[in-house]
Amino acid sequence: MQIDPRRERRHHTLRISELLLKDHRKEKSFFLLCYLVSASVVICDQATKLLAKSNIDSPVRIFPGFNLVLVYNKGAAWGIFSGKGDFLLAFSTLVMLLIVVFHRKLTEDWPERYFALSLLCAGIIGNGIDRICWKAVIDFLDFYVLEYHWPAFNVADSAICVGVGIFIISNLFRPTVIRPQ
Repeated sequence: MQIDPRRERRHHTLRISELLLKDHRKEKSFFLLCYLVSASVVICDQATKLLAKSNIDSPVRIFPGFNLVLVYNKGAAWGIFSGKGDFLLAFSTLVMLLIVVFHRKLTEDWPERYFALSLLCAGIIGNGIDRICWKAVIDFLDFYVLEYHWPAFNVADSAICVGVGIFIISNLFRPTVIRPQ
């Protein structure tokens, strides 16, 4: 395994293969941690959505710039693909399956990328549960400045955004592994 010299950094960083893969117990512990993170995010997402569904009838002002609202989003972010819930469920399921199948190639053994993909999968699962149970995604976090509101979102949406952000930052700053052909 060689590091692409164009992306090599002077400081030494260890990949998960150097840290964990030599000891199978540590590797299993790390992957268990990733699964626990995913499960925790899904549980938190579903619990907060059920609380929102059962307690919010009209917008609740928490503080200036933040309300709790109840929105049934039948589309994707910002309501795009509205009414295409079955397509969005199928597409997100396909993305998650591709992540599972290609996780080693996607992560290149960098620990933060495993964590990022765990968050991404948790968000996909959380919103997928909504699409199956409610035929829409329940959004309830409403941030705004003056009369300009950011589209309402939920814990699963946050996990997806944070996961994608970590993955992008890792790809920008970590060297690319060149594997022998």
